[in-house]
Amino acid sequence: MAAADAAIPAVFKPFRTIGRSTLGALRMVGGVGVFALRGVISVFSPPWFPNQLLRQLVSIGFFSLPVVGLTAIFTGAALGLNIYTGGGRFNAEQVMPQIVALGITRELGPVLAALMLAGRVSAAIAAEIGAMRATEQIDAMRTLSTDPFRYLVAPRLLAATLVLPLLTLIADIIGVAGGWLVAVRILDFNSAVYIRNTANFIQGWDVGSGLIKAAVFGFIVALMGCYHGYNAKGGARGVGRATTHAVVSSAILIFASDYFLTTLFTNA
Repeated sequence: MAAADAAIPAVFKPFRTIGRSTLGALRMVGGVGVFALRGVISVFSPPWFPNQLLRQLVSIGFFSLPVVGLTAIFTGAALGLNIYTGGGRFNAEQVMPQIVALGITRELGPVLAALMLAGRVSAAIAAEIGAMRATEQIDAMRTLSTDPFRYLVAPRLLAATLVLPLLTLIADIIGVAGGWLVAVRILDFNSAVYIRNTANFIQGWDVGSGLIKAAVFGFIVALMGCYHGYNAKGGARGVGRATTHAVVSSAILIFASDYFLTTLFTNA
């Protein structure tokens, strides 16, 4: 290979690098696609492991509540202040309750909850499965006739897909409450008017579209954690790389899918 590379004229070497990078990216996309398909098939085919699913529901959902709640309340409060300041330039401060509710439910609630899960859960999944790969526990599992996809991957994919919409719903409520807190305590809004304006403005689809996004984001977060952990190589250093790649790829895919879903929902 080294002799063949040396025989290539220097002018063509950038094209060789681009070609290799493109093939590597396509190989990774194909690998993630096949991994996701195997994971989905494992979710719907027995044997199932309910204890593993319950453990993941608690680990991913319950233990993520504090970080999601704190993120939501501060985001709602900051969003309220910014909308009040920006709206004041057009004498439109009174639309603050409506804009806060719309921004939280349709966009910030699902995206921020997913990003918090990407940092906490995706990294943890990659580290756990990567450590099992490094210590050959996954190979031992196959020896004992246990499918690693059904035991390790399927419960995590299902749990994250189910739990993130619930976390997002809680984030929506807390985020709107954060905006209300700033409006009433700092900006002298009338509490009853604020709540009435929010309730009259917000529609079911505003919340529903955010929850659909959250389910997709939850699948992505678990998929990236499982994929990078399952394919970790190189011992402890490889596990470290897997956790980093899991968080970064989750965040990128969350933003990319958010754009496409928002476009789809807007045109629907």
